[in-house]
Amino acid sequence: MTHPTPTPTDPRRARLLLVADHVHPYIYRAAFPAGLPPVDAVLAAGDLPGDYLEFLATKLPVPVVYVHGNHGNEHVHEGDLRLPPRGVVRAHGRVVQVAGLRIAGWGGVPQYRTPHEGQDSPGQFTPRQAAWGLRRLAWQARRGVDVLLTHAPPEGPHAGTDHAHRGAPELNAFMRRTRPALVVHGHIHEYEGKKTEYLDVDSGARVVNAYGYRILDL
Repeated sequence: MTHPTPTPTDPRRARLLLVADHVHPYIYRAAFPAGLPPVDAVLAAGDLPGDYLEFLATKLPVPVVYVHGNHGNEHVHEGDLRLPPRGVVRAHGRVVQVAGLRIAGWGGVPQYRTPHEGQDSPGQFTPRQAAWGLRRLAWQARRGVDVLLTHAPPEGPHAGTDHAHRGAPELNAFMRRTRPALVVHGHIHEYEGKKTEYLDVDSGARVVNAYGYRILDL
């Protein structure tokens, strides 16, 4: 079966604030966003507390788009209630359009822990779940996509050396099929000592590790 080559969108120049994995003190402060250049959107690549996401939404008059990580801490706790963060856009498994950009989202990481007593491993996906879900997402992105926002890295230079931080080959397949200009991921912390970005030769995508925070012009 052949697939039509997606037609890339033609977005205006956009400035993005990228965050992932770490509640950075420069962001999470009373004076924020003082000192921050104007941005068009925030992309949150997982493993960030729900109250941090809500903080960003209340402090910045731009869309905050997020995917979940593997630790399940994106919810907000109010008494006995566990609520999704408010004022933000959940992108997992769908394509959203903000700031003139089409953004495809995929949260979680390849499964590294066996579920116990029949329970699922929150924030982890099997190869079958990733293959099915990302094929469905690619169908939604058939008109073109500018950004892939994910928690796990694709296979390549940013993949971790240990099993829990390995790259997801299903993401590479999605990149080859849809050819996003930018891939934003989290999950790979500074201890790996990796470069913050690289160019994926197969898809032409710029792949960026959003750990902590970054300002990026697209």
